[in-house]
Amino acid sequence: MVSVRIFGAGSIGNHLGFACRQKGWQVELCDRDKAALERTRKDIYPGRYGAWDEAIQLTPADGLADEYRDVVIVGTPPEYHIPVALDQIRKISPKIVLIEKPLCPPSLDGVKELVETAREHECLVLVGYNHTLTRNTRAAEQLVADKTVGDVVTIDAGFREYWGGIFAAHPWLDGPKDSYLGYLSKGGGATGEHSHAINIWQHFAHLTGHGRITKVAAMHQIVRDGGVEYDQIGQMLVETESGLIGNIVQDVVTEPPEKKVKMIGTSGYIEWQVNATSDSDAVRCKSGGKPVHEQLFKKTRPDDFVGEIDHIAMLLENPKLDSPISLTRGIETMLVIEAAYEASRENRFVAIDYSRFPLSL
Repeated sequence: MVSVRIFGAGSIGNHLGFACRQKGWQVELCDRDKAALERTRKDIYPGRYGAWDEAIQLTPADGLADEYRDVVIVGTPPEYHIPVALDQIRKISPKIVLIEKPLCPPSLDGVKELVETAREHECLVLVGYNHTLTRNTRAAEQLVADKTVGDVVTIDAGFREYWGGIFAAHPWLDGPKDSYLGYLSKGGGATGEHSHAINIWQHFAHLTGHGRITKVAAMHQIVRDGGVEYDQIGQMLVETESGLIGNIVQDVVTEPPEKKVKMIGTSGYIEWQVNATSDSDAVRCKSGGKPVHEQLFKKTRPDDFVGEIDHIAMLLENPKLDSPISLTRGIETMLVIEAAYEASRENRFVAIDYSRFPLSL
């Protein structure tokens, strides 16, 4: 049986714990806040999934034993992602560590050490951009592979979502000031929290043969009030190695949310969407003179994480498989975040230097 240790008893820890239990895996859920563990047992888990699962082991972080686990999942605030991952890799040497997005704060502190330590211990590190592994993504990938709309000439991506839903899922937080979300330096704000848009843009850029983002221009609308400092809107103009140009928008103000990617081709377009309806993701394709074809993919919120855990199961069997949630891809996304903030501050295009992390990239 696969053994899993999850750090963080918040929303993501519960979702991934439930997904692991659906595969029959052994789950240990840890948190430094004992009240968070109790909240999980009494409220969050049974409220979402119908009943508490007595097979889940709840462990305060200060009582954690250095026992081997196959998989470690780090669902803490971003500033603790790399320190927790490093600690676990060195102490128990798991096969896989999954770090929730974003990989780290925009300072990128600890990234090089994480890469080197993971290599030393032969540990596969992943970053939790789960939307690259959903059913609508696989459908869009097939349309791209089949050249349904010809060659892709530009890509637009946007994750626009008022973050009231995040606080509704975390009612113990009284707004952004109470967590990392209100501090861009800790990985919060629109650019960090909704970096799914950057990552899925990169995913499709790679699939269409356009390579990595090499140049970024950006503007951010920064909120500074009562000690918080976060971007509520971030907009990026990006260029890839091949010269592909596109746009990425992320915000925490749009209601109802819009989470879309649109790939414009030489003979049509492909549109990818999360939560196109209350219970479905979607892919739409307009090719030549044909009418728009729409595919809907029924889902529940827990289904958003099924593909991610299925992917981990495959990697446990074959660690050499290509992974869209690899540490390499997670670092690429962080380099875009770092460059975007610099571009916004200095009002100029910023080139990305991938040679800074040669072992991973």
